[in-house]
Amino acid sequence: MLPEISRFLPWYNDVEGTCAYMKSVISVDALRDVLLAWFGANRRDLPWRGTYDPYQVWISEIMLQQTQMERGVACFLRWLERFPDVEAVAGAPEREILKAWEGLGYYARARNIGRAARILMDKHGGRVPDNHAALLVLPGIGPYTAAAIMSIAFNRPVPVVDANVERLFARLGDIDRPMKERQVRRDLEEYLRELVSLDSPRDLNQALMELGALVCTPRNPDCGSCPLVASCLARRNNTTFMRPVVPPRPGRIEIEMACTIIVREGTYFIQQRRDDDVWGGLWEFPGGSLKEGETPEAAAVRELREETGMRGHNPRHLATVTHHYTRYRVILHGFFCEVDPEARPVLHAARCCAWVTLAELDDYAFPSGHRQLISKIMNSCHG
Repeated sequence: MLPEISRFLPWYNDVEGTCAYMKSVISVDALRDVLLAWFGANRRDLPWRGTYDPYQVWISEIMLQQTQMERGVACFLRWLERFPDVEAVAGAPEREILKAWEGLGYYARARNIGRAARILMDKHGGRVPDNHAALLVLPGIGPYTAAAIMSIAFNRPVPVVDANVERLFARLGDIDRPMKERQVRRDLEEYLRELVSLDSPRDLNQALMELGALVCTPRNPDCGSCPLVASCLARRNNTTFMRPVVPPRPGRIEIEMACTIIVREGTYFIQQRRDDDVWGGLWEFPGGSLKEGETPEAAAVRELREETGMRGHNPRHLATVTHHYTRYRVILHGFFCEVDPEARPVLHAARCCAWVTLAELDDYAFPSGHRQLISKIMNSCHG
């Protein structure tokens, strides 16, 4: 049981269009003690927590954005085998970096890691700097990641606010406003800055994130195991499942696409997307979106001609697969297609191209939909 109040979080209540402050029941000192005790007994054994090496903390934070922990840990360990330090990343070709990132999505993050690693080698001797401003100028490192590196890697008193922390405090204070509202966020960060201002900022920030991830979960919070349940206003007011307040989400957009698989003398034609494209730097079979009223077969042949100048004929359906990207649901139709033996590609929508064997396809990074088609090809060859 937490002691009586001595310091409060604001609680927001919209009354006649105004934002009125009310008081919750969480003392900063009491919260600090409870969190450290809970984290000491319940912390997960995550690989970067062994040494809190700044490079490993940086990579883990980038990987865990939009990725579940179990999958993120597996990808992190695989990444470290290939890229044990900043120098290894800085010296690697982009193709290898993207391949190591395959399956995590949001490939701009992987390209930014490569760019940042080269800057770190040039300007910081291959070390991740313990300076907030220096971190923020690195590609791919924004306010959250910089704060996480400062606190978790270097044990500095910097608040780290992720979705787990937002949800936890939305329920503790029964906050009926979106947590990303400017005033709500400012007040939360001010409170957290005081919370982590003394000892153990690294453990306190991790405890908050861990408590939100393991106990105060979005759909099935384990309130009976929460060390803060006696002080949770949402629990008291029966509004747990209404917190945090989530703004209306934009609807999902469906895109239908078709691509063409060309095989010549046992090799497959692939092309690399331009850096400024969606999935920039990844490899693909030529293709694109269907036009209104167009069949997938016609779209595959048309896109092949528009993107490579090669004229395809006799399209044969391989498979139709579905994958998701941010707000988009992408339906991808794959077709084998024949081209004249003397035809040579002239690229209009790609950076470069290659003819590779079926086995070599595994060495290139592809978007999820194209990777699914490759699996279909391999299964049919080995079936």
